Amino acid sequence: MDKTIIQKSGKLHSLSERTQIVTEYLSGNCTKQEVWEKYTGQKEEHGQLLSWIRRLGYQDKKFQSTFTPINFAMKNTTTQVEDILNSSETDFEKLKLEKRIAELEKQLKEAEIKAIAFSTMVDIAEKEFKIPIRKKCNTKP
Repeated sequence: MDKTIIQKSGKLHSLSERTQIVTEYLSGNCTKQEVWEKYTGQKEEHGQLLSWIRRLGYQDKKFQSTFTPINFAMKNTTTQVEDILNSSETDFEKLKLEKRIAELEKQLKEAEIKAIAFSTMVDIAEKEFKIPIRKKCNTKP
């Protein structure tokens, strides 16, 4: 069924009822408390209306003078939360991999510098002491 949110008064509101309440608040000149009291009979709404506005994909009229649905086809908020968590996990893993790549590239540069330094040291030693240090390729053991 479409009823998912329970009020303190025990009354359930379906998605269509919530959409109607949010639409009236965003399109009219009424305050949140006036709209909330009209539909629920309670004096205070304790942020529930703002929560519905966000879940239904609207923007609050404080931030935008005309309401526009961000994503009106939001049916299951748990899947959206999972998507956000999965994307943040993916982003985190991507950052970890990028950091690891940078670390490996740094190690590669250091290894290349060491190899060049070693080769240069062997060349200088061969010239100074006039002895062959490098092993020849075609020698028998």
